[in-house]
Amino acid sequence: MSKEIFLCSISNVSSGGCSEDCSYCTQSARYDTGVPRYKYKDIQEVIKEAKELKKYGMVGFCLVTSGRGLDEKKCEYIASLAMGLKKEILDIHLIACCGRADLDKLKYLKKSGIDSYNHNLETAQSFFSQICTTHTWEERFETCENALRADLGLCSGGIFGLGEGWNHRIELLKALRELSPHSMPINFFIPNPNLPIKQEKMSVQEALECITLSREYLPHARLMIAGGREVVFGENQKCMFDSGIDAIVLGNYLTTTGESPKRDLDMLKSYGLGVIEAKRGVSMLEGYGLKIAKECRE
Repeated sequence: MSKEIFLCSISNVSSGGCSEDCSYCTQSARYDTGVPRYKYKDIQEVIKEAKELKKYGMVGFCLVTSGRGLDEKKCEYIASLAMGLKKEILDIHLIACCGRADLDKLKYLKKSGIDSYNHNLETAQSFFSQICTTHTWEERFETCENALRADLGLCSGGIFGLGEGWNHRIELLKALRELSPHSMPINFFIPNPNLPIKQEKMSVQEALECITLSREYLPHARLMIAGGREVVFGENQKCMFDSGIDAIVLGNYLTTTGESPKRDLDMLKSYGLGVIEAKRGVSMLEGYGLKIAKECRE
């Protein structure tokens, strides 16, 4: 039986204008990156996006907002999106990614139809102050813990290639292992002349070593290759699946354009890889995936 890949998609429902100074992020208002700025995408537009991606086998659908955290207005907006999407679309696993969040707001999102919360640690605790000064790594870890306490699934990962060393990467992976997310998004830094971080594109070999190491530390997590996939691996991406990747972002990324969904599906087929069917994918996440993550935390 061929290896099956989980398909997740992103909707940037509130873009740009973030007051934080994360030096890797094009959504920060401190850097002139040309990212579109808008608040609260219309619910019908979001539903349309999700329905279109569903045709290609998308299972996870992540609602992403810019900004430091989940305030009351943003929380109500995400809740309304979740209720609207669940009413219109069957067999979809909804993920919210809205920054810092307290326990009560996360419980509210859970009741409204959100299934998982995505909040990346980004890098090691000991390296974090070199890439962000407006909030702390501890704040990120606390939000991940809050998501777990709210009985939400947890998606948490990081970005490789920010100037960190291998010791920092291992430190990050140890922290993620403590949280035991059901999914770990793996991002590779994309060089941008308008961002403070001045790092070259990571080599394919180093990127594969990061994936292999992630699989070693998080054997039960679904490893999802996200930002930087096309930039680092180009046209030949089979090696990353051989190294442990079992999920991809289908369609566009947060602020950069991805491959067309059809092209990605054709690529997977050419590698002899299957796609996890939507109903089974949701069942796997709600059953086995979340159960394994919970057991790892106990």
